[in-house]
Amino acid sequence: MSRLAQARTRLWRRLGLAAAALLLPFTAAHAAEGMWTLDKLPAKQLQQRYGFTPDAAWVQRAQRASVRIAGGCSGSFISPDGLVLTNHHCVRECVQQLSTAQKNFVADGFYARERKDEVMCPTIELNRLDTISDVTTRVKKATAGLDGAAFSKAQKAEQSKIEAECVGGDKERTRCDVVELYHGGIYDLYKYHRFQDARLVFAPEEGIAFFGGDPDNFNFPRYDLDMGVLRAYEDGKPAQVQEYFPFSKNGAAEGELTMVLGHPGSTQRQLTIAQLEVLRDVDLPSRLIYGSEQRGMLNRYAGESDEAARTSEADRFYLENSLKAFKGREQALLDPQVFAAKRKQEDELRAWVNASPARKAKYGKAWDEIAAAQVIYRQIEMRWKFIEGGRGFNSEYFRFARMLVRGAAERDKPNAERLREFTESALPTMSQHVLSKAPVYPELEKAELGWSLTKLREWLGADDATVHQVLGKEAPEALAKRLVEGTKLGDAGVRKQLWEGGQAAVDASTDPFIALAKQVDGEARALRKRYEDQIEAVEKKNAELIAQARFDKYGTSVYPDATFTLRLSDGVVKGWDEKGTAVPPFTRFAGAFERATGADPFELPQSWLKAQSRIDGTQPLDFVTTNDIIGGNSGSPLINRKAEVVGLAFDGNIHSLGGAYWYDERDNRTVAVHSGAILEALRKIYDAGPLADEIEAARHD
Repeated sequence: MSRLAQARTRLWRRLGLAAAALLLPFTAAHAAEGMWTLDKLPAKQLQQRYGFTPDAAWVQRAQRASVRIAGGCSGSFISPDGLVLTNHHCVRECVQQLSTAQKNFVADGFYARERKDEVMCPTIELNRLDTISDVTTRVKKATAGLDGAAFSKAQKAEQSKIEAECVGGDKERTRCDVVELYHGGIYDLYKYHRFQDARLVFAPEEGIAFFGGDPDNFNFPRYDLDMGVLRAYEDGKPAQVQEYFPFSKNGAAEGELTMVLGHPGSTQRQLTIAQLEVLRDVDLPSRLIYGSEQRGMLNRYAGESDEAARTSEADRFYLENSLKAFKGREQALLDPQVFAAKRKQEDELRAWVNASPARKAKYGKAWDEIAAAQVIYRQIEMRWKFIEGGRGFNSEYFRFARMLVRGAAERDKPNAERLREFTESALPTMSQHVLSKAPVYPELEKAELGWSLTKLREWLGADDATVHQVLGKEAPEALAKRLVEGTKLGDAGVRKQLWEGGQAAVDASTDPFIALAKQVDGEARALRKRYEDQIEAVEKKNAELIAQARFDKYGTSVYPDATFTLRLSDGVVKGWDEKGTAVPPFTRFAGAFERATGADPFELPQSWLKAQSRIDGTQPLDFVTTNDIIGGNSGSPLINRKAEVVGLAFDGNIHSLGGAYWYDERDNRTVAVHSGAILEALRKIYDAGPLADEIEAARHD
């Protein structure tokens, strides 16, 4: 997996990104609150709030026009020829991978004027959801009466078996995921159509895609054209899709219904107090410390040369964004009122459980079991993060090596016994990353690996056996230099030989990164097994019980925590009151020129300055809505009741950061690019008339 995808996976596993009701999580939700699966939409609430009830045909179109970008974003089909709209920051890694020292598409933008100029993104996979089916009975039957390691093994084996049966012989075009909803209360099978040939069509300059930089990030007003356009291909030709979202040039008016169709990553609405305390006291603080020091290292490295700045740009961008989000979530969990409200929720449910001997016998120990698992987690979390999680080996070469070493071992096992990322249904995504021709930058690798090895020694201790085993007598920077200069894993052809050669090829390899991955693999696997058997399995088994208790008390008319699966969020275009000052819901093109200072991060690209006289300054550029979204929703379309695109979600305001644990409609806002702004920019700034024509011509009869 790419560095970005790896980071998002680790982030969602322990931290999550969410918005949730603080006071009424299992009763009537606030208007605009909730991320609903498309097979269980709140039809009555939608009718009551907006006079709108989506019929089966509307839902089918919405489902099949929506796109998941497997690395952690959302998108949508906007033409029958496979055109996909998403955010610039969702295609940014591709844009950088296609750039060179001579041509920097991140700074200068990219536009393929003809289809022959559309370039394949090395690591992007697009998924379209085709069907959802309930497999709860089957999974729970496989795990009935089991605990710990036996539960974990049986659950993963059954999930792998179900997914393999679903994929059948078409793994190149079909992806199947068993999804745990309500923390295991329900298991659904999501079957996707897989597009692994995604080509870049358009990306504006980063100067306007992220105009305002970190000062404006998670804030509003905003003046960003955070958009990117891909095209899905199959068999070397543009994919032909039946369902797509037409564009609305006029967008949505203030107060108008907007619906977000996207793939929110992970939420923490239903975690126990013990789990939230670990996030507050352990996971978030360590991530903030590590990330802040990493930012300092990368900024120093970027200052060494223009090329160092270019090659480290993506890592610095994503890290800066993550740190701001992590800080916001930490501040939310440090708020005593938040924890008081969450404790009240938990106490009420536990009191209801304990009021009945039968319920107490069935569910009563679940919270205590989860709390006991957190004690174990606190004991192993640092080693788990640094050795199995890779914090001590922050290197693309090391990630390749681990995939190759583990891939060789895992693919020789029966499918049901493999690590989940190496099952037959998951292998196409894994192999896409292993065989990617995306560039790897050796000097950046030396800097990042050398620094992370110093952190391995610092956090685990100079006398730690693994630290001694890895470093020997070498300094971290010297070891990193030797490894990077001695490896051949930057060559996609070498990786292909090792991947296809299997265990024999890996055993015969003398590559220093292969040797390092082998050296630490035993302990890394042991840490992973302990985490899965003693922590994850306990959390999952008991979360199932708590979920069932909630079902018994509140029913199933509530939305489940996010799982990077397709959800609908309803809301309206609406500003908010910021400490007595009204924040209007729209910004306009003229405001971008007024806000510009000529200096980064408020420097408009030359393309905008040259086109200023042609642009309609009154055209809305960005706007805010009450839609309830989180990380993973980046690139989601905002559509109206006619299923037309009226906007493109790219951020939340500062108040949305507290939405990891609750939703407050008073000031939690989604920030989106206006659909009319996209067409205005394409035609008047970027001379991209053919692309705008294709978008506007895409209408349903």
